[in-house]
Amino acid sequence: MAGRIPQSFIDELIARTDIVEVVGSRVQLKKAGREWKACCPFHSEKTPSFWVSPDKQFYHCFGCGAHGTALGFLMEHDKLPFPDAVDELAGRLGLEVPREDDGRGPRERPGEDLYELLGQVTQYYRDCLRDAPRARDYLRRRGLTTETCVKFGIGYAPDAWDSVLRRFGGSPEKVQRLLEAGLVIERSGGRDAGHYDRFRDRVMFPIRDLRGRTIAFGGRIIDAGEPKYLNSPETPLFHKGRELYGLYEARQSLRSIDRLLVVEGYMDVVRLAQSGIAYSVATLGTATTPEHLNRLFRVCGEVVFCFDGDRAGRSAAWRALENSLAHAREGRQLRFLFLPEGQDPDSLVGGEGAEAFEARIAGAMPLSEYLVGELTAQVDLSSVDGRAKLAELARPLAQRVPEGVYRELLLERLAQDVRMPAGRLAQLLGLDEGQSPAPAPRDARRPMSAGRRPLLTQAILLVLHYPAAAKTVTDLAPLAALPIKGVEVLVELLRSAQAEPDLTTARLVERWRDRPEGGRLLELAGAESLVTDAAGAARELRTAVGKLISEHGPERRLDELIARSREHKLTAEEQQEFQALLKRRATPGRPPDSA
Repeated sequence: MAGRIPQSFIDELIARTDIVEVVGSRVQLKKAGREWKACCPFHSEKTPSFWVSPDKQFYHCFGCGAHGTALGFLMEHDKLPFPDAVDELAGRLGLEVPREDDGRGPRERPGEDLYELLGQVTQYYRDCLRDAPRARDYLRRRGLTTETCVKFGIGYAPDAWDSVLRRFGGSPEKVQRLLEAGLVIERSGGRDAGHYDRFRDRVMFPIRDLRGRTIAFGGRIIDAGEPKYLNSPETPLFHKGRELYGLYEARQSLRSIDRLLVVEGYMDVVRLAQSGIAYSVATLGTATTPEHLNRLFRVCGEVVFCFDGDRAGRSAAWRALENSLAHAREGRQLRFLFLPEGQDPDSLVGGEGAEAFEARIAGAMPLSEYLVGELTAQVDLSSVDGRAKLAELARPLAQRVPEGVYRELLLERLAQDVRMPAGRLAQLLGLDEGQSPAPAPRDARRPMSAGRRPLLTQAILLVLHYPAAAKTVTDLAPLAALPIKGVEVLVELLRSAQAEPDLTTARLVERWRDRPEGGRLLELAGAESLVTDAAGAARELRTAVGKLISEHGPERRLDELIARSREHKLTAEEQQEFQALLKRRATPGRPPDSA
């Protein structure tokens, strides 16, 4: 894959991304005036010092100093390298990440060759399905049409120990790639003993990322045997606790996704989609994780978990509930659907049809009702002891729910069964934190190191925080001519901001990410500004630029050289500079000393 990601694409990505949505999908944010606040996800604290600005599209923690753009947040919070953070934001927006040729020839990103290999193997399995009547007959018996198999890329792994190995493993290097992709397994005895195919005589379901690239496989055995389903192992591309089968296909089928149905199996997703219920996804042989929930709620505001009504299904549902509590908040819906024992979505939608199944989804149980129902079933509500036990059972669960309206309503619901005022129950459960603290004064939120900054730093900070103020500096020539280290950075920032009136702080600093000054600009963008509005910033910026020119401009330098000449003889370089400044003073129409 060629070269670097174009800066123009990074600009577009930052411009179209809402940092509040990105951060809010991972951190419980609370509105505070024009900004949002939270307890910092990067260090332990009880009082919120983490602030997100939708105007600047920037975040900053006044406790630990963490700061950055939406890209920077993903890199720091999700531990993603820069290209993967770009991919994550681009995937949210449905954008393909372009790359430009820098003249040094093609360069592949880590894992890029594995994407290509997995894509080739996907096509190979699909080709094998055409020549496997037994596998095709199995899919027909399960009710799948040819069109559905094509849409989901379903294929067949031949009943052989080395079909993929022989086709794609022609050299030690290629065998190593197959091993990294999870397609082959080392024989006991180590690498010298050889390898064999991981998937044999199975219907193959490619697992795709949000860009439609195959990252892993799930294989379903055709006849009786164990394991019924076999998944790819963890690889550089595939982390089963993060991925969801069918999410790519759902996004391709629906223009807007209002609800996602979480089921347990590949066949459930495929059969539901074929029946017209195109918004189902499946976890990959693991319980629903916080990473799954983050991904689900980045797509829509309603998630319905669908489980079998048997003991195993109830147990899996309770684990999902426990992991979901941290994501329960106003604006989101979490519900649970339990199917009749012995039924799964695949068989049920085939038997009763999509309309009846949709009716079941519409009647799914809200998280709060499921939680309270499960807890009250364990106690005797007619006794004081039973109600006290209910409160104790609820304590660790309620503490996982973020502070806000949803938690208050949940406590009110629990209080009905405990027979106690909700406020008193909150106190006893350790959830009554008193009144929310007032937003910290601006000075209190300012880093102690802010101090009184040099004029040049003040001017740069003002442009970073209020790019629109740059339009008030009408003549950059006198500023650009100043003999001050770093003035070229200010001039470039001013020119960028003047060229694009709608430029945000985030877009401005992202342009400097790979430059030596980028780190310092990012730090200043996160620092507290004493100026609180754009009009004030414009006045302060004009004043700062004017002072810079008056203090370091030609008139000031000429005065310095005159004073030095009285004390001792000027050097040859100083004499040359002195003559040039005198000539400039005598030249009519020279640039003014204020901007």
